[in-house]
Order: sequence, then C-alpha cells, then structure tokens
Amino acid sequence: MYYESYGAGRPLFFLPSWGGDGGEGRDIHEPLFADREGWRRIYVDPPGTGKSPAIESVTDQDGMVAAIADLIDDLAGGEPFALTGTSAGGLHARGIIKRDPSRVLGLLLRAPGIVIDRARRTLPTDEHLDAGPDRDRQHRYYDAAEASADLAFLGRIQRDVATYSLREDPAVRFERPTLVVTGRQDVVAGYADAWAILDDYPRATFAVLDQEDHFLPGPGLALYRALVADWLDRVEHPDA
Repeated sequence: MYYESYGAGRPLFFLPSWGGDGGEGRDIHEPLFADREGWRRIYVDPPGTGKSPAIESVTDQDGMVAAIADLIDDLAGGEPFALTGTSAGGLHARGIIKRDPSRVLGLLLRAPGIVIDRARRTLPTDEHLDAGPDRDRQHRYYDAAEASADLAFLGRIQRDVATYSLREDPAVRFERPTLVVTGRQDVVAGYADAWAILDDYPRATFAVLDQEDHFLPGPGLALYRALVADWLDRVEHPDA
C-alpha cells in the first residue's frame, strides 16, 4: 500500500475519503507542521486509490479497515499513534480505534460519514453555499483522485450498504482528545448525524463550519487549521 511520510516522532495517520488519495490531506495539513516538531505524518492511499493497487481479497469495509490496520501496525509497530479520517476515512479510523482504543493518542474526523445508508442521512440544503475558487480547488483534488482510482473495485464495495458498512457498529468510548469538523452545507454526509456520536468522545471538540460543504476546508481553511492546531496541542498535552 502506498503512503507518503514526513517528519519524525509520534505517528499520525491520515486516511482519505472514499476514492481519495493522500495528496489532498497532505496539502491541507503539512503547513501546520512547519513550526511543530515531534510528529511523523503518514498520508495513506488505501487499496484501489492513488498509487495503491486494489486488493482483490478485500470485498467490504471490514477488509478495507483490516488492510489499513496492517499498514499502521507495520509502520507504528507497538508505538501509540494518532488518526485522522476524512469522510469514509472517518469510518475506517473509528473501526481501527474500536480494535484497541488504548493505542490511539487522538482522533480527528473531517466531514465524517456516520450513517452509511444515504437514504437515512440527515442532510441540510446548500441553498446558502457560495461558489468560489477555494471550493473549485477542492473539487479538482477529488476529480484527480477519482481519475486514478480503481472505480470497479471501489464500486463493488460501495454499491451495497451491507458491504459499504462495517459488520459491527464502530461505536466505542474513546477518552483521548478528539476533533470533529463538519460542513453546514454538506449535502453528502451532513453535520447532524455526527453530533449523535459525541457521547462516545468525552474529550471532543465539535465544529460546524458555515460556507463549507463535504469538500471542506474551502474558504474556512484558516479556521480549520486553527482547530487542528488546537487538537494537536491537546494530543501533545492530554492532561493540561
């Protein structure tokens, strides 16, 4: 499985959206580490995305989580690590935490997919969303990632709720610093369904950003980075 690694220190894994690769997360988050040491940032291309080939034995989300968890085990060894998950990557991150919450230093969920069945999601409208160049840039990241993804492999998993879901609910009590960032105009995953999981995360900050859709951060990039910087501070000093 392909990944890019930067820096040294505690491992911090970035898991992208469904069909996405590590490049978008890298470009958003790397500026945060220009003056922050002590983290090894690892941007993952899951199976069938970016430069990672499909794994034909992976036929559902449980297989996807298992493959990503194997990579984390290889790179982190027995060392504690932190996790960031975007959209479907949030489901993967939560599935990994459920395996052993004690290994994870902190969790960041960005526009997370919580309710897998699209027909059951609580979604806002995007009537107040303004189009702009920042949003166009974000869409271009996802268009480029889709062009390199193995869409047949990913589609076989995604087309059925039974295989696109985890077999077990990923809910588990996680008492380490957590950040959940959602978009007020996210018509794909919404923001309301993420609120329902907060009881599992007693150390969580929850943010709903106006003028942000599922491809956040767009115009709210500076605010998003400030929230992530605060989360990193809390992970570095959990008892402060």
